[in-house]
Amino acid sequence: MLNSILNYQYMQNAVIASILAGIVCGIMGVIIIEKKLVMMSGGIAHTAYGGVGLGYMLGIEPVFGAILFSTVASLSVGYIKRKGTAKSDVIIGMFWSLGMALGILFITLTPGYPPNISTYLFGNILSIPRFYIKIMGVLTLLILLVTVIFFNHWKVYLFDDEFAYIVGIKTALLEYVLMVMIALTIVVLIRVVGIILVLALLTAPSATAALLTNNLKNRMIWSSVLVILFCMTGLWISYNINLAPGSVIVIMSVGLYFIIYAVKYILKSGSVERWSLKRS
Repeated sequence: MLNSILNYQYMQNAVIASILAGIVCGIMGVIIIEKKLVMMSGGIAHTAYGGVGLGYMLGIEPVFGAILFSTVASLSVGYIKRKGTAKSDVIIGMFWSLGMALGILFITLTPGYPPNISTYLFGNILSIPRFYIKIMGVLTLLILLVTVIFFNHWKVYLFDDEFAYIVGIKTALLEYVLMVMIALTIVVLIRVVGIILVLALLTAPSATAALLTNNLKNRMIWSSVLVILFCMTGLWISYNINLAPGSVIVIMSVGLYFIIYAVKYILKSGSVERWSLKRS
């Protein structure tokens, strides 16, 4: 495989995409879990499908349509959530369905033969072009810079947004920035695991990291390492056994979480049992 990475452009692209996906997931996955925005992220991801369809219909790069749709959806949901004018879960469900419906409609209206949209639905890390790698790089750098610059603000905001407001942090602005970052994260990951599976890659490695450490920065680092490991392993398996890389990556991510959770539960149960015996 090392020889293939050195010789083939598509393998080099896949490795770079794995690293970029790891950085983004490590940062945003932890934040999404802490702020309980998992379902919102899923709704934004599926809304992005409308942008993909719009891109095909207009004859432009679908990723730009995905950025537009996911950003508008995230800001809209964030605004409605803050104003409290409607139940946010209902709005998320509507955006979820509307995005998918518009995507199907736009693709149906696309002139000529219908495009192959499976790479956007299910992902294919082996087919990511160099142009998309550049977009992933720019978006990843932007997310990384915002996180690093405002890291102390994020820590306070994640701990208690009301306390953050009291100490002078502009929580409204921070929340809208977070919504945009989620939208950009979705775009970064679409071609890696696809719209259908992106939610698992965002949550499973970060949840696994939470089982290993309580420190916010360490959780982000562990999550990033795990995502890169899963993507590289999925890349190797798909290259050698010809399996769908996106599904392999997600299965490993979720599987490792349940394994570590089970091990910790068994160890904890054993410790409690020994403590009870000593007390008796």
